[in-house]
Amino acid sequence: MAAFSLNSLPFPPSKPRIVAECSESNGGLKPIVVRGNPPTFVSAPGRRIVAVGDLHGDLAQTRSALEMAGVLSSDDRALWTGGDTILVQLGDILDRGEDEIAILSLLKSLNLQAKSKGGAVFQVNGNHETMNVEGDFRYVDPGAFDECIDFLEYLNDCQDNWEDAFLSWINVSEGWKEERTSQSHWSPWNIVKRQKGVSARSSLFRPGGPLACELSHHPVVLQIDDWVFCHGGLLPHHVAYGVERMNTEVGDWMQGFVEDSDTPDIPFIAIRGYDSVVWNRLYSRESAQLKYQACQISSVVEETLQAMGAKGMVVGHTPQSDGVNCKYNCKVWCIDVGMSSGVLNSRPEVLEIVDNKARVLRNQRDYFNEIELMDYL
Repeated sequence: MAAFSLNSLPFPPSKPRIVAECSESNGGLKPIVVRGNPPTFVSAPGRRIVAVGDLHGDLAQTRSALEMAGVLSSDDRALWTGGDTILVQLGDILDRGEDEIAILSLLKSLNLQAKSKGGAVFQVNGNHETMNVEGDFRYVDPGAFDECIDFLEYLNDCQDNWEDAFLSWINVSEGWKEERTSQSHWSPWNIVKRQKGVSARSSLFRPGGPLACELSHHPVVLQIDDWVFCHGGLLPHHVAYGVERMNTEVGDWMQGFVEDSDTPDIPFIAIRGYDSVVWNRLYSRESAQLKYQACQISSVVEETLQAMGAKGMVVGHTPQSDGVNCKYNCKVWCIDVGMSSGVLNSRPEVLEIVDNKARVLRNQRDYFNEIELMDYL
């Protein structure tokens, strides 16, 4: 395909909107301006960006990663400490862990707080988000089914006030879990309880369900200034199709919205197939697993970034045995370290981008150096 640059073309016709105003504490930075719904193109000049990879239902590791990034208080009050920082979470919050809704609640609460400080929180949907909206619960932790049951009961206690229940769940979820575990334990033979959990989850995550609608507000591809963020990896044919078009189609599908049809069409190019945006592993696989030569993949990276008018891409999806790293002349950063106890239970790591330079943040207790610095440019 012929390469083109978004910098040489007008932005898509979506109306830009300001999501965070300037504050006295951010030195007069320009406001964060977003185009697209879900957010697709973000202008945030001068902001520090921190990116966190796959979380998979592990609230403790999530807190550790966010504290390391300097955006979450070290107590249990879920307070934003990042000032005008932009936090990007690369998807796969769901499955393999039991605190999924609590993590979603935490990130939404932090976003509201961040906006008042001139910052923002963006989430990118991964393959496990789209799988759950499709009703694929193969990787759901038993405790996550229980959390769905508990949350629906809490929603009822909140008189079905969704915003109040969802935002406050991070503050009460631990108490509900402790009460539940003190009374009984999940058993594979408890068929009635399992059916109740599946039913609760289905009602929350089916297209048009309340949690599916929450996920619909998040893109599968996000560009912040010179950086592209997506779960699996963006390819040239995705750009040719239109990244805002993909985001809109996935959002509409999650909301259950489709004209003249009872069943929303699944946006195949974004969420189905080995080369879809959320499933693609071309950039993140270990070198020994690559089917193509590095120079060929590097050419694909260059073509994709040129088409987006970007300088770098950040992806998750594939756990990196050596931690956060960059590939293909440091044009692609792979930040899934498998931190969840349901995956590798590895040490959290965070990517920080300041003035177009990227570095990996690692915990001083686990490494000889508090921060391993790796320049992007």
